[in-house]
Amino acid sequence: MTDKPKGPASYFPAIEAKYGRTIPEWLETITASGHDKQKPLVEWLKSEHGLGHGHATALAAYHLNPEKWAS
Repeated sequence: MTDKPKGPASYFPAIEAKYGRTIPEWLETITASGHDKQKPLVEWLKSEHGLGHGHATALAAYHLNPEKWAS
């Protein structure tokens, strides 16, 4: 039995399917944005890239603390 992803990673398949970009591509884009706080990053992802709140929050949370979510 395969463990299902938890936390932000549980959103990753839906994010890739809905927005047509891989998670590494999103993480590169986020890094290039220069945002380093959760709220501004979520707002930027929503306004500049059209992400829904949950998807933007998942990407921001993972980007800002990847060690917490690593398996």
